[in-house]
Amino acid sequence: MNIMKKIIVYSTPTCVYCRMAKDFLTDKNIPFTEYDLSKDIPKREEVIKKTGQMAVPVIEVDGETMIGFDEGQLSKMLGI
Repeated sequence: MNIMKKIIVYSTPTCVYCRMAKDFLTDKNIPFTEYDLSKDIPKREEVIKKTGQMAVPVIEVDGETMIGFDEGQLSKMLGI
């Protein structure tokens, strides 16, 4: 699948839904950038500023933000 969108996944290592989101993208061969909020404090602060909360995963597709993992919604955001 050739998706030319900028995809960012903000996650933590212990988050089950983060793993599900990353597995979903990987299984569909969709490249993404991942930030581990347990280690990347500036990115953690960026997510809190963007969303008003510290919840993961936060998934951005071309600037459109989704909090949590919903396969249907993410597919729609990706246009697949």
